[in-house]
Amino acid sequence: MKRLLSEIFQIAIGILLASIGLKMFLLPNGFLDGGVTGISILLSKLLNIEISYFLILVNIPFLILAWFSLTKKIFIKSVLAILTLAVIIHFENFNAITEDKLLIAIFGGLFLGAGIGLSIKNGAVLDGAEILGIFINEHLGISIGKVILLFNTILFIVTAILLSIEIAMYSILAFIVTGKIIDLMIEGFEDYVGLMIVSDKENEINKELINVIGVGTTLYKGNGGYGKRGEQAEKEIIHTVINRIDIRRTYNLIDSIDKNAFIIEFDVNNIKGGVYTKFLSKKGLKKLTPIKN
Repeated sequence: MKRLLSEIFQIAIGILLASIGLKMFLLPNGFLDGGVTGISILLSKLLNIEISYFLILVNIPFLILAWFSLTKKIFIKSVLAILTLAVIIHFENFNAITEDKLLIAIFGGLFLGAGIGLSIKNGAVLDGAEILGIFINEHLGISIGKVILLFNTILFIVTAILLSIEIAMYSILAFIVTGKIIDLMIEGFEDYVGLMIVSDKENEINKELINVIGVGTTLYKGNGGYGKRGEQAEKEIIHTVINRIDIRRTYNLIDSIDKNAFIIEFDVNNIKGGVYTKFLSKKGLKKLTPIKN
């Protein structure tokens, strides 16, 4: 129940942020965003009808897809979130803060992206374009990113033809900002990378990672393999997560022990639990018990 209430609260904050981005920045100046929200703004501007109606109507086909593509819990939360956003947009009376087109595109995209990202992170979709991407990906194998890119490319071309090239260009800028902020809201602001290290000196590297870099590690058995030195014997593989601020220091440490170590680096979007060194902080080191030689 606590988790559900927390999700509902955060979705509500997301809806508020999205409505601020629309009502205080994008709508008063006729700028679009991508996806269903962009279509709704375009139709509202062309037909001179309140956008709140289009936010519901245009999302209906995508919500039908959601019924077949997403879990029922996400579907219900998405329906309620879209309806709430439409109601707030209809009744709120925020005044435009600025007439500077660059600020409008940037901050409109920032608030809208923060709202959409926070909602997605808590299991609700505010824009049907993501649902379309999921549906096509499941049935045709085309990546979600490519589907959304094609969807918005068509939208901005139509905007340039029906409205103006300038509005289309500023709308593209708002869309780029929105997309980046969505990623930040979902993936987090701390930038972590994972490392998988295979070395003949795994015990020495493991000790130094803990004592010098200050990260937790996990060792697991490698039953063998094949590399440039031929068939490999069984050995322990090191798995750890570090902050990007420590990446060069970590590589230098590993090279000082074993220049031939095999290292795989991969992005880590989120971590929970365990012990890791925070950005510009030594708290992780204090939590770890140094390994003695």
